[in-house]
Amino acid sequence: MHVESHRSDRIGWLRATVLGANDGLISTSSLVVGVAAAQPSHAAIMLAAVAGLAAGALSMAAGEYVSVSSQADTEQADLTRERGELATTPEAERAELAGIYVARGLDPELALQVADQLTAHDALGAHARDELGIHEITRARPIQAAIASAAAFAAGAAPPALLAAVLPAGILTPGVVGVTLGLLLALGGVAARLGGAPLARGALRVAFWGAVAMGCTAAVGRLFGAAV
Repeated sequence: MHVESHRSDRIGWLRATVLGANDGLISTSSLVVGVAAAQPSHAAIMLAAVAGLAAGALSMAAGEYVSVSSQADTEQADLTRERGELATTPEAERAELAGIYVARGLDPELALQVADQLTAHDALGAHARDELGIHEITRARPIQAAIASAAAFAAGAAPPALLAAVLPAGILTPGVVGVTLGLLLALGGVAARLGGAPLARGALRVAFWGAVAMGCTAAVGRLFGAAV
């Protein structure tokens, strides 16, 4: 048997994981660098890092759950409507499905045969896939997305939080910036590899915006720290 491996089945968890890890790493590193630029106590920097990790992970989980739940609700509403139409107007649904296959290049007679066979096998599945564009591998899974986002955010936020705890004040900022940029390059490369994109472009894109975020946050921290 010829077995093919595609990347489309990774869309759901890959999106949530990459977004969560990038957000955790960039936001927590930026928070540490920004607070450190204001020159507070070491305890204050550690508190900001831990609070940022906890709040960010919970926020990512809640936001992802609500967002993906809305998608799931929409999919379910469409499927419920389609199920009702199949029960009340089966001939119209048969013609609609055949019309989709004609538009894809089949002749009308063959399109009707295909529609009949797929309807006999799984009518709702055929309409969900070919009419609504709902596929099993891309179905919305709110709980899975929420857990993946929270775990990924926490994993991304852990390195800058640990660095804030162990590094002395004199090397805290350059240490966090250097480690963060290195991790962003690695994370961007891994995400690009999994998604089939060019490694260099994916890695540099993530690292560039991480550097911008840390630079802007440091400027804000220094400005307000000086003002205080």
